Amino acid sequence: MLTDIEIAQQAVCLPIAEIAEKLGIEADDLELYGKYKAKLPLSLGEKYKDRPNGKLILVTAINPTPAGEGKTTVTVGLGQAMNKIGKNAVIALREPSMGPVFGIKGGAAGGGYSQVIPMEDINLHFTGDMHAITAANNLLCAVIDNHLQQGNELNIDPRRILFKRCLDMNDRALRNVVVGLGGKVNGVPREDGFMITVASEIMAILCLARDIEDLKERLGNILTAYTYDGKPVYARELKAVGAMAALLKDAIKPNLVQTLENTPALMHGGPFANIAHGCNSVTATKLALKLGDYCITEAGFGADLGAEKFLDIKCRYAGLRPDCIVIVATIRALKYNGGVEKSQLSAENTEALKKGLVNLQTHIENMKKYRVPVVVAINRFGTDTEAEIEIIENFCGGMGVSVSLTEVFAKGSEGGKDLAQKVCAVIDKGEADFAPIYDEKLPIKEKLGVLAREIYRADGVIFSAAAEKSIKEIEALGKDKLPVCVAKTQYSLSDDPKKLGRPEGFKLNVREIKLSSGAGFIVALTGDIMTMPGLPKEPAAYRIDVDKDGKIEGLF
Repeated sequence: MLTDIEIAQQAVCLPIAEIAEKLGIEADDLELYGKYKAKLPLSLGEKYKDRPNGKLILVTAINPTPAGEGKTTVTVGLGQAMNKIGKNAVIALREPSMGPVFGIKGGAAGGGYSQVIPMEDINLHFTGDMHAITAANNLLCAVIDNHLQQGNELNIDPRRILFKRCLDMNDRALRNVVVGLGGKVNGVPREDGFMITVASEIMAILCLARDIEDLKERLGNILTAYTYDGKPVYARELKAVGAMAALLKDAIKPNLVQTLENTPALMHGGPFANIAHGCNSVTATKLALKLGDYCITEAGFGADLGAEKFLDIKCRYAGLRPDCIVIVATIRALKYNGGVEKSQLSAENTEALKKGLVNLQTHIENMKKYRVPVVVAINRFGTDTEAEIEIIENFCGGMGVSVSLTEVFAKGSEGGKDLAQKVCAVIDKGEADFAPIYDEKLPIKEKLGVLAREIYRADGVIFSAAAEKSIKEIEALGKDKLPVCVAKTQYSLSDDPKKLGRPEGFKLNVREIKLSSGAGFIVALTGDIMTMPGLPKEPAAYRIDVDKDGKIEGLF
């Protein structure tokens, strides 16, 4: 059996100009990064503004196992299958972070015969967007510390600097650091820390900005610190916005690549859904809607995280209205939610499956609250049995939702034709009437209360003393009428990763509230969630190598 990278390396890549030509994009509008990757200028949005929008399909999932369960694979497979049945479809995905690539979960280019390629480039440096975001982020950090060193004209309190450095790698040792040691010449000593690049506010800003001017305005609105007398200090006051925008001038442009079957795919931006807002860029999604009759996009992790943020944050800001939501479920993950250990998921266990179905039920109910029709995709694994498949199909039928047994990993577009047909049939009914689940003008606590009650099924919310203080500060700044972005474990509907299925009798524990003023949302950190992950005992990095000819091995 071939590995993902072996399948990808055997694929026939078309020159990216040919992929662009399929979409009506002229060669002069491409900024080439080699033969098979290209940046698309933001001017294309204006050029195609009079084209009608295609239908928007969001792919999300149930709560996964620690290994992930193939949501990107289904997204890619669905896009390929749409084209297989004669539809003009464009895929819009996030870029992978190197944290998971070298950690445990793997990359985000799909798998098997439903991948975007060149997968080695995509999962590693790609077009340099992650590096540009990291550089812009850390430039602002350097400017802050230099401001302290050069006299501190703004009277910044070093104990109340909010903006952290970042790195696109899992490195727990950098969560808490002290900078400025070594004497006066090396700066002002203070506590600092790193987060992973995909959780940074710069990433969120890049993904939500409409254009360069909007990008600059958002960068300027970043709340970086407070003064000794409690006044806010924004990035624009530190005079770094222009330089940061210069570092991001290319990164803001969507990337065009292709799938194994040469279906066009836009990959742009990559915020995690468990510690950030989990969606690809507004510019890529809006462009994909102009380029195709169908735009198929995904949101990270389960529907309680990525899909909720896509619907309540991204759609709200971008004016997007999804036409269908596909919920990816695997029998493995449902058995995991039914209490089966990860090492035992390959064995048939119908009782655990029936127990774990409450997780799928909850996600279906939750997505219907947004008034968008739902289709369930069973992402088939080779170990799934006929008895298990029948149970989940009957369950979905009882809930009144279409269900498709999907084999896009093993069969590519052929394995997704049934899903594509069912998605099109649901969209053709025209039943979508999308609306966010809460009013952003509500007080912060009430917005979190709605999410806790309606999405996580909690009995209420507990706020730490620090969170209570931050809420008052945000209210004093007049920034409380913004959407909320909950940082929460992906493994559970609750904030406790050990509470699987559909937990009951719990409260959501909010330990910290942060204002992402530039991005335009309020971040609530719950439970033990970390914004800088760590590597596992046996990281994937141990298996990755490159031979004397430059061929990469061991990348999945």
